[in-house]
Amino acid sequence: MSTFERNAVVVAIAVAALAACASQPPAPGRLPAHGVAVSAAEIARWDISIPPSGAGLPAGSGDAKQGEAVYVAQCQACHGPKGAGKPADALVGGAGSLATGKPMRTVGSYWPYATTLFDYTRRAMPTTNPLSLSNDEVYAVTAYVLYLNGIIGESAVVNAKTLPQVKMPNRDGFVDMSRK
Repeated sequence: MSTFERNAVVVAIAVAALAACASQPPAPGRLPAHGVAVSAAEIARWDISIPPSGAGLPAGSGDAKQGEAVYVAQCQACHGPKGAGKPADALVGGAGSLATGKPMRTVGSYWPYATTLFDYTRRAMPTTNPLSLSNDEVYAVTAYVLYLNGIIGESAVVNAKTLPQVKMPNRDGFVDMSRK
């Protein structure tokens, strides 16, 4: 048998095996044994994304003064003093740089919605312990970063009502593709 014929036989066997597997639906009333069913409560625990509208923002609040303490304890090691960056990205600065040859994409220059800052911080920060900050801590550190960028005042209280009203400098630089 030539190499070509052997390869043709191997391909024919593989195609037949795949066809046999694909044509065997699970028995009626049975799902394939791939993991376990997830309860609605488990899904709700992880379904915490916040759209630009702020729908689903949790209870809680914070201001920049409270946020500075959270930032120093939880964020400064990566994002540097006052959000200046190093070793992680800078969070502050870059105003007016997006149209230049060296754009600086920070919360203050690039991010279109303040709710995105809250959402990302709550889900992913600190990187060593995501989902560990309380809602009040996330609101407070969000307020602090917005304050450092000159977007809100130091005493402004950030909560589910006020955060979606914050007008980010680059808000009009994006198209809202969410389905709200």
